[in-house]
Amino acid sequence: MDTLHDWLAQILVWIESLGYWGIIIGLGIEVIPSEIVLGYAGYLVSKGDISFLVAVICGVIGAILQQWILYAIGRYGGRPFLDKFGKYLHLKSKHIDLAEKWFDKYGTIIVFTGRFVPVMRQVVSIPAGMARMNLWRFTWLTVVASIPWSILFVWLGRSLGDKWETINEKAAPYVQPIILVAIALLVAFFLIQYLRKRGKSI
Repeated sequence: MDTLHDWLAQILVWIESLGYWGIIIGLGIEVIPSEIVLGYAGYLVSKGDISFLVAVICGVIGAILQQWILYAIGRYGGRPFLDKFGKYLHLKSKHIDLAEKWFDKYGTIIVFTGRFVPVMRQVVSIPAGMARMNLWRFTWLTVVASIPWSILFVWLGRSLGDKWETINEKAAPYVQPIILVAIALLVAFFLIQYLRKRGKSI
C-alpha cells in the first residue's frame, strides 16, 4: 500500500510540475482516476497556484482527449484489438460488453448519461467508436457532460484544501444523486422510444 501511495504521490507531483498541462495529460491518459486529478487540481487552486476557471477548462479538454482516444480505439481497432490489448489498457471485457449493450439499447444518449455512471464513464466511448457515431456529436455530448463533472471535483478539491484526499468521501452526496438522475434519464428515454415505436403519443 505504501508503494502504491508513493507512486500516486509521484504522479501528482509530476502533474503539479506541469501545471495546466499536467491536468490535461493526467486526464487524457487517466493513469489515475479523473476524480483524483480534478480534486488535486482543486487543491492547487486553493493554494493559489492555478486558476479555478482554467483548471475546469483543462479538465474538460483532458476529458475530451481521453474519450477521443477511446473512440479511436473502438472505431479503428474494434473488438479484435480490445480482446488482444484491452487488458494492458485496464479495459475489462465484461465492462466493454456492458457498454455495448447499453449503447445498443439506448443509442447516443448513453454517451452523455454514461459519463456520470461508474465504469460506464470509462468505456462508453468504445462502442460509440465501433458504431462510427458522428465525431462532432460525440464530442459535443462529451463536452456537455464533462463540464459539470470538472466543476464539481475542482470545486470540492478547492473547498477541502489540504484534506483534498478525502474527496471521494465528500463527493458521494453529490455523485449519487447525479447517478440516479442519469439512470432515470436513460429509463425515460427508453420509455419514450418504446412508446413511439408502439405508435402512441407522449
